[in-house]
Amino acid sequence: MFPISLPIVIGIPIFQSDGIFRVGSINKPLLIKFTMAKKILIDLLKLRDFDKCPVEGVCIDPGNNDEFKTIREQATFLFTCRKCEEAPCISICPAEALEKEKDGMVTRSLNLCVRCKSCITICPFGTLMDDLFEKRPKNQFFDLNDDDELFRFVEASPGDTVVFYDGDEDPENHIYKLNERVLVKDFIWNP
Repeated sequence: MFPISLPIVIGIPIFQSDGIFRVGSINKPLLIKFTMAKKILIDLLKLRDFDKCPVEGVCIDPGNNDEFKTIREQATFLFTCRKCEEAPCISICPAEALEKEKDGMVTRSLNLCVRCKSCITICPFGTLMDDLFEKRPKNQFFDLNDDDELFRFVEASPGDTVVFYDGDEDPENHIYKLNERVLVKDFIWNP
């Protein structure tokens, strides 16, 4: 799809490509604080190319005692996890930090998890990523419910792994809605 040109702001063209608003030229987009939509698209396929993700977006997980959860962890358990009937990750956890919800989704209690990584080792599908369990400095986390932090998260993310997005869920292109503000691009597992 060829980009649709939008008005020029301060001499810098704004264009839309596949529902993503960018500023500058197609080859070298610039990032400025301008979006028509307050949604972002996180390309988990591209993020896997990085040894360590330098930043994390967090949102409150209403289904799990309103704990803050990283977007990547929420997306992993929702879209990638095979939701094993007898989940070995749950039975191996020495802290009983993992549990299965009624819908089969596995969740992790951050308050109970001791980061032993037994669940990573035992998962027969390699679903869990090692860096999800690392402690990070507070300045590497961004609250995606806050407009300013949402913008800073997009700005701090490597390459074009996270962009502002004006589209909706699009399973044909592997784009799935995680919450009202976040869509992810990933290959999901369907039973």
